[in-house]
Amino acid sequence: MSPTQIVVLVLVVLVVAALVALAVVAGRRRALKQRFGPEYDRVVAERESRADAERELRDRERRHAELELTPLAPEARARYAAAWEELQVRFIDSPAETVSDADELVSRLIAERGYPTGDFSDQIAHLSVDHARTLTNYRDAHEIRLRTDRGEASTEELRQAVVHYRALFADLLGEEPVGHRPEQRRPDSSHDVTSR
Repeated sequence: MSPTQIVVLVLVVLVVAALVALAVVAGRRRALKQRFGPEYDRVVAERESRADAERELRDRERRHAELELTPLAPEARARYAAAWEELQVRFIDSPAETVSDADELVSRLIAERGYPTGDFSDQIAHLSVDHARTLTNYRDAHEIRLRTDRGEASTEELRQAVVHYRALFADLLGEEPVGHRPEQRRPDSSHDVTSR
């Protein structure tokens, strides 16, 4: 082989290696975007670089893999669905307390599924791996709950908090907590605050 052929061969190998590396990075990025949905964009916006954000998301996946998550038994699912239905009925008479109760019910469900329930940001990080599409709802509900504790939330905000909690609750439960089963439909469905 001539020196020119060797140089051309080395350049071809380097170009192919660079293309393979770019394809691997693009594949990882696509997988992260698909898995984390809007959470991917949120983390990218919060971090100094896309690479830093993607490291954070891969770290979340690694920590999530260490959890021992358990599916809910049918009895537990039914118990949580009944608790949610009762919570919605109580909203009419005590909206602020209902928001607090919704937060506690969601936290109990999160814990029963096997997710940590300590620090809110850690909780969000763990939930983001499997429930990223409902995290905006959860963050909004949490913020309204904090305003509720300070006495700053309006009744409409309280209603919206329950709607937001319901989104994550249904995602964790694996089904809508209050179904519309004809044999169990109440004559007055105006108590379902989340259907408005």
